[in-house]
Amino acid sequence: MESGNHEVTVIVLGSGTSAGVPTIGCHCSVCTSADPRDQRLRPSIAVRYLDRVVVIDTSPDFRMQALRCGLDRVDAILFTHAHADHILGLDDTRPFNFRHRGEIPIYGTEETIAVIQRVFAYIFAEGESESWVPKIRSHIFSPDDVLNLFGMPVVPIRLKHGKGTVFGFRFGALAYLTDHNEIPPESIEKLHELDVLFLDALRHKPHPTHSTVEQSLKYVELLKPRRAYFTHISHDLAHERTESRLPPHVRLAYDGLEIKLGGSG
Repeated sequence: MESGNHEVTVIVLGSGTSAGVPTIGCHCSVCTSADPRDQRLRPSIAVRYLDRVVVIDTSPDFRMQALRCGLDRVDAILFTHAHADHILGLDDTRPFNFRHRGEIPIYGTEETIAVIQRVFAYIFAEGESESWVPKIRSHIFSPDDVLNLFGMPVVPIRLKHGKGTVFGFRFGALAYLTDHNEIPPESIEKLHELDVLFLDALRHKPHPTHSTVEQSLKYVELLKPRRAYFTHISHDLAHERTESRLPPHVRLAYDGLEIKLGGSG
């Protein structure tokens, strides 16, 4: 799958699970770790190419993530699904409207967009608002769609998240998959010949809605990306200890990590 030979930079805005790490009230060795890679905000990435920035999910930590990573623009937002840890930072996109004097397009399934419009009803209300609200334009995609975002084909990847369905996204030689416990066969076919693959890897112990380190290692073996990064990480996994036991081409993502994919993909 060609990316138009664009240079792509991926910025990991957050690599943590829904409660974040440190977890409130916890005094375990990871939550009290001095390693900054063990401090994980809620899951999100930014993809930069052709002077555009596409964000995947706006976590409750989005304001801090944007400030910390120096985001100066957001041109579009893709939503994997409508759980709280993936949407609740949407209001913090307001400054980008002001900077760029325009709406931000958001993309999600019909179900996801409906939840966002209900949770943020004030954003989508008819008529003028007395207060400053985000300017958002909603777009619904279907599982078989290919989105064209600023010259880049973006392919939604259907995933199983417990009893629910979520979507990852493929940008050329990059794929970002989070909040999954199973990748269906038809989605496996869309994930070959990758340079960089992000996978959910919550912990070692099995979980009904998330992949484990061991399960995601099997997907890496099957899909054979050049590089793989595990994300949506809980406080059960210490960065240094866990990574030391992984193959050289498989790493744990961490907040602030930047990955560049060359123009040739």
